[in-house]
Amino acid sequence: MTGSAGTSLSTFFKQADFASGNLVAVLTTQPLDRLLDYKAPEGGCSVGDFVIVPLGPRKVLGCVWGKGAGGFDLSKARSVMAVLDCAPMRDEMHQFLTRVADYTLTPMPAMLRLATRAPGLMDPPSMRKVFRRGAGQPKRRTDARDKVIAVLDEYGGLSFTLRELADMAGVTPQVVKGLLPEGVVREEEAPRDLPYPRLNPMAAGKDLTGPQAEAATVLRGRVGAQAYSTTLLKGVTGSGKTEVYLEAVAECLAKGRQALVLLPEIALTAEFLDRVEERFGAKPAEWHSGVTMTERRRLWKMVGTGDAQMVIGARSALFLPFQNLGLIVVDEEHDTSYKQEDGVHYNARDMAVMRASLCSAAVVLASATPALESWVNVQAGKYHRLDLESRYGPAVMPQMRALDMRIDKLPANRWISPQLETHVRLRMERGEQSLLFLNRRGYAPVTICRACGHQIACDHCDSRMVEHRFLKRLVCHQCGETKPMPDACPSCAVEGKLAPVGPGVERLAEEVTERFPEASVAVLSSDLFGSARALKEQIRTIAQGDTQIIIGTQLVAKGHNFPNLTLVGVIDADLGLQGSDLRAAERTFALMRQVAGRAGRSEKEGLALLQSYQPEHPVIRAILAGDEEGFWQAEADERRQAGVPPFGRMAGIILSGPDVQEVFATAGQMARATRPLLEIGAQVFGPAPAPIARVRGKHRVRLLVKAAKTAPLQAALSRWLGGVRVPPNVRVQIDIDPQSFW
Repeated sequence: MTGSAGTSLSTFFKQADFASGNLVAVLTTQPLDRLLDYKAPEGGCSVGDFVIVPLGPRKVLGCVWGKGAGGFDLSKARSVMAVLDCAPMRDEMHQFLTRVADYTLTPMPAMLRLATRAPGLMDPPSMRKVFRRGAGQPKRRTDARDKVIAVLDEYGGLSFTLRELADMAGVTPQVVKGLLPEGVVREEEAPRDLPYPRLNPMAAGKDLTGPQAEAATVLRGRVGAQAYSTTLLKGVTGSGKTEVYLEAVAECLAKGRQALVLLPEIALTAEFLDRVEERFGAKPAEWHSGVTMTERRRLWKMVGTGDAQMVIGARSALFLPFQNLGLIVVDEEHDTSYKQEDGVHYNARDMAVMRASLCSAAVVLASATPALESWVNVQAGKYHRLDLESRYGPAVMPQMRALDMRIDKLPANRWISPQLETHVRLRMERGEQSLLFLNRRGYAPVTICRACGHQIACDHCDSRMVEHRFLKRLVCHQCGETKPMPDACPSCAVEGKLAPVGPGVERLAEEVTERFPEASVAVLSSDLFGSARALKEQIRTIAQGDTQIIIGTQLVAKGHNFPNLTLVGVIDADLGLQGSDLRAAERTFALMRQVAGRAGRSEKEGLALLQSYQPEHPVIRAILAGDEEGFWQAEADERRQAGVPPFGRMAGIILSGPDVQEVFATAGQMARATRPLLEIGAQVFGPAPAPIARVRGKHRVRLLVKAAKTAPLQAALSRWLGGVRVPPNVRVQIDIDPQSFW
């Protein structure tokens, strides 16, 4: 084994076969800056094959990238240990990984890790014992047995290993085995990875309205052309965008190609999977953090062989090794969760367009409130656009009004205005549901000592700890550190003086319980559920109408359909307008319009009330007026004048390390060596402490690079960073097109 100094990581991926003993260049998942040369194994190998290779004393995963460079004593070269029993990497996937690496300035080994994030890929093919639901019923019922049955019933015909089933049910393996003699659970021998049930694209879909049918026909045509295209499907909340793009999925499957639907939130998958099963007769494959490790490996392999026709997934599903990808749908395309902000920094919406262009696939970007970038691309003629301007069936868009909180004087520690309380009570009398929205998790954002003024902060971050009263703990939302809520102030040791400042959803729930003691209340916040399954079950319960008052964070704004919900009350409509984020107005506009759209999605009329201390703010006025085109045009004009995205380019440089002086010294050195950036007309701002200057014990310093839209930013950044010596203890992260500036 040796480094292939002469083999470029971005060399075009030419299909080639190598006989046993020939020298091949292998890209591994290890953090190395070069390809490694190995001898082809007995039986040979080909470009794109996934292989196991020795690296020192370890076995590591790699991919055959091309012909070895040689130029050394071949007797010292080690051999590839095995070729994996899976589909080889296709040329399209190689080009995609290479272009994402070039765009995001990410090392290729990190890209390969992202593309092989499935456990057990290096394990040999084998049979295994699996457990699935049997036809029997238990003679004796216990809570533990019921939990096992509930998991099996929820996941339909899926099979599990003994440990997976026991862990998901929260029971011991003996409980599962105890259900075998009665036929409640079946034990079978099965290959480790099986194809997914086939979907029927010819099955009839729901009856579509005239505008829906017209949009579906256009999308079917673009998918059927089997050529690259991107279409922005803009439809008001409740307009049936999902049913329209499922018609595009049907066309894709009918052409024998694969479809990928990206969703921004795991909680959305349960309802969506049911809709897909109803439409195509079988459930698609799932890819997200709530899926078992066994299913992740199975999906990765089946996608590569074409035995998974449709995938529903989170942003990382974009890097699965599809055999014949024909359609990518990015649902709620404006959502900020599509931006990956650790590891490889990428925006899944933008990378979806890139991938589709490489494999002649169609892209559908679906949203009621598109990102400004997508709106501008439509204006520039790069994307097509289809509009659905009315809700499906008898439903109409909700009325929207602002409640001026300067008039409604609230007592201390109260957050619900008298007017909003009156409307909630009216809905309770009618048997309807109300949603109170506050985009702040926990009980209170700050805990302060009234004796000395100390604010409880994280020991590892420059961030205030958030009280989570339901958990009886303080939580840092930056690093995840938790500790019990103290009785005495950590600074002055005085007891009984710690007080919460400001509201979170848990504190709002406390007020709701006090003011509406007779109401059934549910709190939807991601940190309150131990599993994706528990969250999905709560959402199902709410949709059935069993809850009178729902309290939620932005989790509730994303695509949920609660037919009996007729009132939305936004507790603090001004919250997102604070700070200097260049996208603050756009995000607030989208979030308010989205959450308001949860109301009145059935036959009953909906109302959205926004509590605001500045109802005359241009963004609040635009939200109430519903003048979306006017808002986007005004926002685009401001961004164009400032030369910021999408009319300019930005890159965030984040330096971090344990020694604050060393981090600042490195940042200062970088700031003095900016000639490569100045040569392309770029501006460099900083260095400056990051808004949260310490996370997990690491001090953080930021620089911001701003350049013209057409400037060769990545090449200049590479030259700039290549000329700076970075100490071993300092980490440098590059964020092209940053979405946040913390």
